[in-house]
Amino acid sequence: MSLSATSLRSTLIPRSTALTNAVLVVSGVLGLGALAQIALPVPGSPVPVTGQTLGVLILGTAYGSTLGVTTFALYILVGIAGAPVFANSGHGLDRIAGPTGGYLIGMLIATFVLGQLARFRLDQKFLTALPSMLIGTVTTFTFGLVWLHQYTGESWSWTFNAGLTPFVIGEVLKIAIAGTSLPVIWRVVNRNNS
Repeated sequence: MSLSATSLRSTLIPRSTALTNAVLVVSGVLGLGALAQIALPVPGSPVPVTGQTLGVLILGTAYGSTLGVTTFALYILVGIAGAPVFANSGHGLDRIAGPTGGYLIGMLIATFVLGQLARFRLDQKFLTALPSMLIGTVTTFTFGLVWLHQYTGESWSWTFNAGLTPFVIGEVLKIAIAGTSLPVIWRVVNRNNS
């Protein structure tokens, strides 16, 4: 393994070309779009439960900050342009400007944060991967809740009940999935490269 390789992508593909990066970005956008379609409505909330946040945890960590942010930014742009990649085949600028826009912006920033944490190899061990995933999730929900509160003008109590409480169990599961699968993948990669 190269000492300079700090993300899973840079370890598995140490000599990236424009073509390999393009394939990874397009694959990431398609993966995020597919995970966004795993959407369950939450009664009384404009925010659905989706698989996107799991995608962000894995994407940001595995791709690193630069490629991860590029991928998520393109995901947002193709959604704005009309591709049905947001939850429930949604698209358009209103998804960014509407009540769920803060979650999308939060996921973009979380992708960067997770990529930076991966530079310190925090995704390679269970004891550090789980807190890293928690930081990514907190980043997403911080932006999402502030945006939802400002957009709706509702109380903070309503905002937490509509934008956080229904998601806690699902997010804990996603943190557990990403925080345990990445160290396992790293263990296999490191064993094969030694």
